[in-house]
Parts: sequence; C-alpha cells; structure tokens
Amino acid sequence: QVQVVESGGGLVQPGGSLRLSCAASGSGFSINTMDWHRQAPGKQREFVAQITRGGSVTYADSVKGRFTVSRDNAKNTAYLQMNSLKPDDTAVYYCAAGVVGFNYWGQGTQVTVSS
Repeated sequence: QVQVVESGGGLVQPGGSLRLSCAASGSGFSINTMDWHRQAPGKQREFVAQITRGGSVTYADSVKGRFTVSRDNAKNTAYLQMNSLKPDDTAVYYCAAGVVGFNYWGQGTQVTVSS
C-alpha cells in the first residue's frame, strides 16, 4: 500500500507563485511516475504534469513555460513549482504515484488564485 500526501496549496494573487509537494510513503515499492492533476469546480479532473523516475517530464499545454515538475527519488517526493499563476489555475491539485501500472492518489491541496 502506498500513501500519497500533497501540501503547499493556498491563496495567491494573479502573477504569484506556489510550490506544491507530494510525498509518497509505504514499503516494498518503486515509484515509476509521479503525476499532477487538477480539478476546478464544475469541471473534470485534468492532467497537469508528469515526471518519470528517470526524470522525463511532460506538461499540459496550459501550463508549459509556467510550471516545473521535479522529484527527489531518495525521498519519494515530487514538487510542482507554479509561476505566473492565473485565476484559471484555481483548482484542487492532486498527485498520483504510479506503482506497477496502478496510480495511488492523494487527497489533494487547494490552490486559489485571486486578487
């Protein structure tokens, strides 16, 4: 079993920055992918970014050039640095840890971009 916990959300003004963290814990596992997704009120959950164990990254077009995903394999932790935030980025951000083809999800952290 893998537990995933996100942190770092909050309220930020447009143009501001936030850094989210995703910590995965458990025993006897090797995490392949760590993904970030988000869900805004009244909308479906959408993909934001992914980083593989080897460091390959993928981003949604809507966040390219503004968000950066990274990870520390030794700590089983991923990060999402979010810059130039827009009101449209307001959502609950979820992290998923991919283990042997199965995603373990966290409970999410709220990000609100508002003046």
